This record gives sequence, C-alpha cells and structure tokens, in this order.
Amino acid sequence: MKFIVPFALFMAIVFILVAGCVTMTTKNTVNATTAAGFTPFSNTSEPGLNKTINVTANSSSELKGSLRVSISGILYPANLSVILDNETVGTVKPTTPLYLMVSEGDHTVMVCVRSVCEQENITTRFGTYVTTDFSERLKRDVEFPNPTARPTAQILDYYKNGNVVSVYVEFINPESIDHMISVDLSFGYTYIDGRSHVKLGDSAHARTALFVKAGESETKRVDMYLPNSDSSVCFDNPVIEELQIK
Repeated sequence: MKFIVPFALFMAIVFILVAGCVTMTTKNTVNATTAAGFTPFSNTSEPGLNKTINVTANSSSELKGSLRVSISGILYPANLSVILDNETVGTVKPTTPLYLMVSEGDHTVMVCVRSVCEQENITTRFGTYVTTDFSERLKRDVEFPNPTARPTAQILDYYKNGNVVSVYVEFINPESIDHMISVDLSFGYTYIDGRSHVKLGDSAHARTALFVKAGESETKRVDMYLPNSDSSVCFDNPVIEELQIK
C-alpha cells in the first residue's frame, strides 16, 4: 500500500501535463489558420506595395489590327466619306489614305460618293495590316469630272410656272482650291401685245453666283421673268452667256 499511492499520484500528474501540451498545440494551429487568410498582393506595412490588383477570370484585352483605306487611283480631287460597320469613321482623299486601328474580327468598309457606295468585307487580326483600295470600283460606277478641266457651269433643267421661268444651274469646281463662280443667263421670247395685237419680241436676263469648294459641285435655282400677257408667250431655251471664275 505504501508504494501504490505515490505511484498513482505520479501517473495523475503526468496525464495532466500531457493534456496541457495537447491543448496548447491545438490553440496554435487555429491561430495559424486564421493568419493565413490575409489578402494577397496587398501590404500596408511596406511603401510601394500598398496596391490592390483586381483580376477578372473571364476578361481579355481587346486586340486590334491595322486598316488602310485608299482611293489613290482617282485623279479627281475628291474627299469621300469612309463608313466602318455603319458608322462614319473619317474621310479619304486620293493623296491621303485613312489609317485605322480596328478590333479583331470581320468588318464591312464602305466609301461613298453622294448616293453611290462601294463596299468591301475585311477581316482584321492582331499584328496584321489590311489594305483596301476603292479606286477601280469608284471609277467604274461614278463619273468624275476631268481633273484637268477648269471650273464651269451648266444648265440642268428649267420649267415655266405662270410668268416665271425657273432655271437650275450646276456649278462645278474640279480644282483643288475653292472658287466663286458666276454666270449670266438669258433667253429670248415672243408674245402678242394686248393693245396692238402685234407680235413682239424681247429677252430676259439674270446674273447669279455661287461659292463652290474644291472638288465639289453645287446646284442653284434661278428665277427669270416673262412679261405679263394674257396671250401665249413663247420662249427659247435658256443659255449661259458669260462665265466668270474668281
């Protein structure tokens, strides 16, 4: 009996110490797990590292390819609109191509002269250079003025309404600089005088001018007047008597 009590007491102390060691180990493991939950790429204790980088898993940068649109084969000094995927993106001249950076994929490019548009489908890729020229198609479908011609004017049409003759004049400037173009119009006419019943003759005259930009044409209506007469009036075709360019 004297040896059993001290031995039992010794074993109880050993078990208590072992239990304490296990409890401390478990506590340290929990603390380590909590500390591992810090935010990566963020550090407020060191200068220069106080940044947060946001990354989206499915995001990708938009890659672009180069596109060159030209009309170098046209001698007329045109300035034409360029349309990319139904949106106007600029203009192109025979001496000045249009350069664009376009996102990768399939696109539709158009170059338009008034109501005439030429179209081409292209595919752009990153690191590639796509060139498209519309010269031949435009020359085939559009009648351009002679580039060596001087500015001029012509009568497109005319009609009579009462004692007014409306004349439609087109002013054309094929040169590379702007011009003021003026014209003198006239036409002859005959009528029966209401008092003497004698057939008489006379002429109507009008002068008009229009500022026309380089490489463009404009149309203007000019009203010319006949005498007020109850009898029928006959008139000749209107003509341009004089043309002046400034």
